Amino acid sequence: MPVEFISAVHPNPTFDGTSTFGRGIDPDFTRRYARALDDGGFDYTLVAYHSSSADALQLAQFVATHTERLKPMLAHRPGVVFPTHAARAFATLDRISKGRLAVHIISGGSDEEQRREGDYLGKSERYDRSDEYIQILRKVWSADGPVSHEGTHYRFEDFVSDVTPYHGTIPVSVGGSSADAYRVGGEQGDIFGLWGEPLKETSEQIAAVHAVADAAGRPRPRIWVSFRPIIAPTDELAWEKAHRILGRAKEGAVERARHQHAHHYPAPGAGRPANVGSQRLLDIAARGDLHDRALWTPLATATNAAGSSTALVGSPETVAAALLDYVDIGCELLSIRGWDPLNDAIDYARYVLPLVRQELASREAHAAA
Repeated sequence: MPVEFISAVHPNPTFDGTSTFGRGIDPDFTRRYARALDDGGFDYTLVAYHSSSADALQLAQFVATHTERLKPMLAHRPGVVFPTHAARAFATLDRISKGRLAVHIISGGSDEEQRREGDYLGKSERYDRSDEYIQILRKVWSADGPVSHEGTHYRFEDFVSDVTPYHGTIPVSVGGSSADAYRVGGEQGDIFGLWGEPLKETSEQIAAVHAVADAAGRPRPRIWVSFRPIIAPTDELAWEKAHRILGRAKEGAVERARHQHAHHYPAPGAGRPANVGSQRLLDIAARGDLHDRALWTPLATATNAAGSSTALVGSPETVAAALLDYVDIGCELLSIRGWDPLNDAIDYARYVLPLVRQELASREAHAAA
């Protein structure tokens, strides 16, 4: 399959991780941002989930309604919505968008965050629930009659849905860096998401997911890797920009702590994150600031590795080459979103996406010759 690009929906102009977190949704800004991604040639956009954020399902529908080809990657947390209802809701949105929906299942890496919505399962149990949840979604989507289920976490009888996905099913993504994540992603995922680590570590994670899929006798998930690139016309200017962003990130962390707005990014001194993915990013950052061609890690430290927080720094040519390094080890979905989200998305679309696609087209032409 072709290499595709993913961004992330930003519901208001302050949603960047370097300043006090803006709350709520600005519909005009969100519409403008989504259309910029659509016009710029992005394939997907992540619609993130958090207990205090705008409802992800409604935001995904908003994005789908105001774009022509952009595919919402809807983050969804099992344990909040019963899977039969979710299956019907997802199928409805997939019909509305004419088959553009993908669903990203989030098992949850923070016990504290899960408990805000009444979920008191432990992490391993949450992954087991996600496994069962995905099975139910697919069972409902493919059924031609009543569906019943009796499992560890869910039980229901004779459920019928009158709405089915546009293409018969909906791609399901799973992410994470723990053994549980590899297991569920390898056994159930169509897509598997990773945060941006060095090439060696990324290759090891891909191999772990593939091993599970191979053992289960199912197709290997497409690999999604996520970065927050920092680009400028030259490498030197990009590094100057990177250090300015790092300064703002550090100031923003202090500001969030002062105002107790650490809903999305832990404040300094909040302790080591519970999820394995963030722990891995912090450990990599502790080994050094720069890895491989252009992977820069100090922003992971500044934000306590809350989410995708490693950067690829350089000119568009340097960043495109770095992204192609990840394509070469098996990454088919490249997630790039910036620290100045709207302007960065426009710049990526103008200067980075074309370079990556031109190189891939050239490789394909040479292979066919």
